[in-house]
Amino acid sequence: MRPYLRPDARVLDIGCGDGTLFQRFPGLFRVGIGIDPALGQNANTATYRLISGSFPEQVEGEAPFDVITLLAVLEHIPEAHQSRFAEQIAAHLAKGGHLVITVPSPRVDAILDRMRALKLIDGMALEQHYGFHADSTPDLFRAAGLQLITWKRFQLGLNNLFVFEKP
Repeated sequence: MRPYLRPDARVLDIGCGDGTLFQRFPGLFRVGIGIDPALGQNANTATYRLISGSFPEQVEGEAPFDVITLLAVLEHIPEAHQSRFAEQIAAHLAKGGHLVITVPSPRVDAILDRMRALKLIDGMALEQHYGFHADSTPDLFRAAGLQLITWKRFQLGLNNLFVFEKP
């Protein structure tokens, strides 16, 4: 993530949760906007804003962004909506901008199911997971006009990092 942030960057974090991305990398962006439908209320800090709501409706007029992040979000988007979602992201990304995505392997769903049964986790919207296959990510965003520049597996192959660029 860090290599794609720079002090003059406008960053949009879709599915921002509590704004951890912005808290972790202070000073590595000029404008930080996080959006999440599960956020209880909007929040403004000196360096970023968190918006309770949905993309793209709540960020109209804010584009273009130099970096857009989807960290453990894509597997929650219903398959029927993914193409339109990818197109909307591409439309909000600046020329030369980067889209940074993490997507878990479908094997993670089985692990999370076991952890939930043992009451080791709670509140992760696991019911929204449907076995999304990370391998489909490159084609989804290529069709929206973005170029894949990085695809790496990490965390023992249980997670995937994708970085796209808007030509």
